[in-house]
Amino acid sequence: MTRLLYFAWVKEKTGIASEDIQLPGGIATVAELIAWLKTRGPEFENAFAQEETIRAAVDQMHTKADAPIAGAKEIAFFPPVTGG
Repeated sequence: MTRLLYFAWVKEKTGIASEDIQLPGGIATVAELIAWLKTRGPEFENAFAQEETIRAAVDQMHTKADAPIAGAKEIAFFPPVTGG
């Protein structure tokens, strides 16, 4: 099982903060996971509509879309952080 965490507007649009899922077979990267998440319903499609702006962390390490997710215990999704 892998825990998926959703933060800020990603959480607001999906309607959930976290979930534990069994990753489907054939999904090897963050980008492939996002593509699959978008098929789960309109709330996920909306949350990940601008996937190029979504940031991800795999096991608390910031990653790029092509990062592998095999064996990940936790994957977090969040919008870009702006400072002030």
